[in-house]
Amino acid sequence: MITGMNHAVLYVRDARRHQKFYEDVLGFEAIVTHPDGAFVFLRAPGSPNHHDLACFTVGAEAGPTTAGRGQVGLYHLAWEVPTLGDLQDHEVRLREAGALKGASDHGVNKSLYAMDPDGIEFEVMWLTPPDLWGDEEHQAIVRPLDLDGDIQKFGRDRASTTHVPAPGVSS
Repeated sequence: MITGMNHAVLYVRDARRHQKFYEDVLGFEAIVTHPDGAFVFLRAPGSPNHHDLACFTVGAEAGPTTAGRGQVGLYHLAWEVPTLGDLQDHEVRLREAGALKGASDHGVNKSLYAMDPDGIEFEVMWLTPPDLWGDEEHQAIVRPLDLDGDIQKFGRDRASTTHVPAPGVSS
């Protein structure tokens, strides 16, 4: 039985540059670093995983990703935050870093889209509590994100259910 995604691995031009980006912008922590910069393993804040992201250096001469435009490949990774307040805070950090590229309301989740230093897309999202999904669970919804309106509707500090311990489970 699969219970979730444990980590992702990216081939990047410079693992150290990605380490700095993920630490500075998203608050990740370096767990393992190669002394010559060949790789870095990073853990997301609050994650129980050994690492959530590994970046391996392939060199500055590597071409840009064309996944989805000229070849098959991964479109993006989605990093989940516990509250809409966290999503709003990430919106500010991503914008300040020049990484924010878009935002969408997918009904079941509220999403920010950004690019890392090599132009690899990632998502930072908040999962709407499943008891509020209704018919939207089975729809591919893409509408403009109204983060202020969603904060008024759901509250800035309401945790998504993936961040609320199950009954009888301590956090």
